[in-house]
Amino acid sequence: VKVALDNNLNVRRGLYNVESFKVGMFQSKMAFLPSLNAASSYGQNFGRALNPVTNSFINRNTSNINVQGSASLTLFNGLRLQNSFRQSQRDYEASTQDLEKAKNDVTINVVTLYVNVIFNQELYENATYQLNSSQQQLERIKKQVAAGGLTQGDELNQEAQVATNEVNLINQENALNLSLLQLKQAMQLPASTPMKVEVPELQLEDLLLEDSPEVVYEMALKSMPEVKSAMLKVESAGLALKASKGGLYPRLTLNGSAASNYSSASDVARTELDGTFAPTPLPIGFVDGSNAPVYGLQPGTTLVSEGYGEKDQLHDNLFKQVGLSLSIPIFNGWQSRASVQRAAINKEMADIIAQETKNVLRQTIETAYNDALAASKTYTSSLKQVNAREEAYRMARQRFEMGAINYFEYQISENDLFQAKSDLARAKYNFIFRKKVLDFYQGKPIDY
Repeated sequence: VKVALDNNLNVRRGLYNVESFKVGMFQSKMAFLPSLNAASSYGQNFGRALNPVTNSFINRNTSNINVQGSASLTLFNGLRLQNSFRQSQRDYEASTQDLEKAKNDVTINVVTLYVNVIFNQELYENATYQLNSSQQQLERIKKQVAAGGLTQGDELNQEAQVATNEVNLINQENALNLSLLQLKQAMQLPASTPMKVEVPELQLEDLLLEDSPEVVYEMALKSMPEVKSAMLKVESAGLALKASKGGLYPRLTLNGSAASNYSSASDVARTELDGTFAPTPLPIGFVDGSNAPVYGLQPGTTLVSEGYGEKDQLHDNLFKQVGLSLSIPIFNGWQSRASVQRAAINKEMADIIAQETKNVLRQTIETAYNDALAASKTYTSSLKQVNAREEAYRMARQRFEMGAINYFEYQISENDLFQAKSDLARAKYNFIFRKKVLDFYQGKPIDY
């Protein structure tokens, strides 16, 4: 089982499925945090263009830099974030139970094939014993024929029986090899892998079935991963329904943004007033009624910097904004209502699947219990039958060697013994498997 679990592709796929749902759960958790985005752009303008700093037109080649950032935090959206996060938690937990179910399927399959191997192995040993017995009997018959005690027909009949037993041994060997091959394939091992299967011992006290199918079923409801997964998916569907109803409620978000820009058109020398005044070199008007010019005073300036670079412009042009946004759904093509209806249908489907899972589990346990009970009774009867057949065969052999019965009667006794041993092996290992299945549904490990 351990080798099969390590190599099985369905189990590996289940592991990645768990990781995928884990990522989804983390993503839904991060959805509670604000969204933050940043952007920037750089461009070259040729000819007449708008100076983004002074908002005036210029006619020269310029370069522009724009930077901006924005953030948004959802304050309320009908509890969609909360319910979606809880749903992702249930989905993740369900995926872990699905993984356990995949492991259980592998376990049951390997144990079934393992039981087939040991069953065919015992049949092969019985066939080997029967062939050896018939060959020894053939040697004795040949001696009796040579001594005149038996006819040539008895020898030919025994040779035919030996040939029949050889064919039976070949068939049992093929069945054993096929069951070994199927077990190796279930373990994802090459057919050339050497394998020797250990045969467990079965004691008579092991034939007891302690718990009723109802008790086993109640225990299985608490331990079987398929039931846990189905119930978690029911909860997930219920939370998905609540989350979809959140689309019917208003959405309130807190938004903030900041932006700034730079233009090479404004990257010129900067001056500032220094408080001094100088005569204006040109007249600013004329005295009323005469042509006498009037001169004014021009404010004096001082050079602040040789240019107005990127750092200064981006700092001075910084724009910030904070606001609340309220979105009220009124009509959007029935999308929100349809989502709610589909979520409600999915919830009902999840309930049906959960009940179906329980029904299948209960029926499987009832069948396994009845099979185990029948196998227990069959094993007890087969054991008595083997004991009786062995004694009958021992007496028939003695009587045949003394000439009290013919060869046909002796052969019937031998075949009956072989068939009884085969039936005993079949009943024994059928009971082993059925009882282990019942133990498995009670949460007990499958071992011997």
